[in-house]
Amino acid sequence: MLPSSAAPRLEMVDIVKWVAIAIQLFGYGLTGLNIVPGNIFAFLIGIFLWFAVGVMWKDRAIMVVHVGAFLSLLFGYLNAS
Repeated sequence: MLPSSAAPRLEMVDIVKWVAIAIQLFGYGLTGLNIVPGNIFAFLIGIFLWFAVGVMWKDRAIMVVHVGAFLSLLFGYLNAS
């Protein structure tokens, strides 16, 4: 048996990452059910949280891809209106 100090510690970034994943999956489900704009709002929250993960990890690639995803959703939403 491992000592209690050897147990993996849940970091804030892990919590944010898993919440973001759950929200993104929820957004995909809303898209599959054609629930608009609820799906867009779910994706926007997920994008924001993944951007935060990129900041916490100091990972510019994650930040850039989610800025691109945000802009794509924003322009698509504005053009659909």
